[in-house]
Amino acid sequence: MFCNQCEQTLPQTGCFAAGVCGKTAETAAIQDLIVYSLRGLAHTALEATAKGITDPGSGKLTLSALFSTLTNVNFDAAALVDILNTVVLARKALAAKAGIEASLPVTTFEPASTRPGLVRQAKIAETTRLAEDADCNALAQTLLYGLKGVAAYGDHAAILGQESDALYEAVWRGLVLGFDGQTPPMREWLDAVMECGKTNLDAMRLLDAANTGTYGHPEPTPVSLAPVSGKAILVTGHDLKDLHDLLVQTEGMGINIYTHGEMLPAHGYPALKRFNHLAGHFGTAWQNQQQEMPRFPGAILFTTNCIQRPTQDYVNNTFTTGLVGWPGVTHVQNGDFAAVIDCAKAMPGFTPSDAAAPAKIVMTGFARHTVLSVADKLLENAKAGKIRHIFLVGGCDGAKPGRNYYTEFVENTPDDSLVLTLGCGKFRVFDQDLGKIDGIPRLLDVGQCNDAYSAIAIASALAEALGCGVNDLPLSLILSWYEQKAVAILLSLLALGIKNIRLGPTLPAFLSPNVLGYLVENYGIRPITTPAEDLRAILPA
Repeated sequence: MFCNQCEQTLPQTGCFAAGVCGKTAETAAIQDLIVYSLRGLAHTALEATAKGITDPGSGKLTLSALFSTLTNVNFDAAALVDILNTVVLARKALAAKAGIEASLPVTTFEPASTRPGLVRQAKIAETTRLAEDADCNALAQTLLYGLKGVAAYGDHAAILGQESDALYEAVWRGLVLGFDGQTPPMREWLDAVMECGKTNLDAMRLLDAANTGTYGHPEPTPVSLAPVSGKAILVTGHDLKDLHDLLVQTEGMGINIYTHGEMLPAHGYPALKRFNHLAGHFGTAWQNQQQEMPRFPGAILFTTNCIQRPTQDYVNNTFTTGLVGWPGVTHVQNGDFAAVIDCAKAMPGFTPSDAAAPAKIVMTGFARHTVLSVADKLLENAKAGKIRHIFLVGGCDGAKPGRNYYTEFVENTPDDSLVLTLGCGKFRVFDQDLGKIDGIPRLLDVGQCNDAYSAIAIASALAEALGCGVNDLPLSLILSWYEQKAVAILLSLLALGIKNIRLGPTLPAFLSPNVLGYLVENYGIRPITTPAEDLRAILPA
């Protein structure tokens, strides 16, 4: 195997024998073949579309299948084989419907009937074979990983009924590039990467409309970090619909529901916070789950990416749903959480002594609707010199050394600055009290990584109000990355022309020196250094 799609590859260039995430060579091979088969489906779908023949399910399948290949989503080889075969069957059915004769390797691919056979086939799909030229190869991998991020956001949106034929076609075009019998030059790869950034912006816009249209605009909401006495279920991941369905199914049962990781912002949505048994938040970011989840005395539900191998301490009370999978962990489907509820009833739950601990409160719900409602106040304070700078410190958290940079950076931001957070990177700082400026909290949680659209909308609205470009705002982006959704967000920022982003804790291994040089020269992207040095550079005395 070879995998360099996340930040924690070991060694730095990529994982070879097994993934740091826990992915085996077999799992990696099947995931690579899913991507390869999707290129064939994409080619067929584009040909069919050109002939005026559409298949609504092909686009949705493309997103969900591609999402299953993201880091920390699905480690279950049997489930992945089912996805692979589903994609190939969909390609054949669409080709037959449109009268298309397959002629390319990606459109004639037949999966082996055994897992060892699939592992042997996987050479055809390795990411290092995307292009001959090192720079084109770097851009081809960047494109693929960006498309995986698009798939995640697009799949979330589609689950809530927000779909777009234009989005599907854009993803298909990206998947086909380099696999249509042509050898694209570097300029074409570069254009495709920037187009992916625009496509991801469309996907995040769809997801924002899906979430806010279904559950309302997030509102500033206090969230307790202390448990409540009683039976308990912990929900982690990103999927708001799964959380909502579970809340409906447990209403009146005396079971308290807790969020974990990137589900924290769910507390800000009116249609979710109305449930009295949405009791609070437990734990921090995804990489700490093996230390934190053994202490949870109830059922645990994983809804999307971010799963690690459950330890023996909690594997028997862990469940997966949707695209998530781990061998030996019970998978529940179709929004039926009866097995999860039964498990919670059988477990001890939190005791009165657990609930007697001092309650710590954190705030969430400062998405675009809330922040823009006080835009006039922000502008007044900025013009009066009370708000000198805004820092967006967001992205993924992770276990690799160096991420304490983000905690120290936020702790040292001046009192006349605001700090916006989003993604699970917030857990480096989410429980800190930075004070207020004229009643506005200095630390504002915009939401999940999915909510990067909110941050972009806030920046765009402030720039318009001040009559300047986003790059002229007193705004600095300090980003952390781990997996492919962060890649997609970065490409969206670049596609919008946003410059001078600081990125860490390490730069992506799939970037070649020349591609990195292009990003530095044209967009001012730079690696983080130290909090003190970066703050001096951003806010010189």
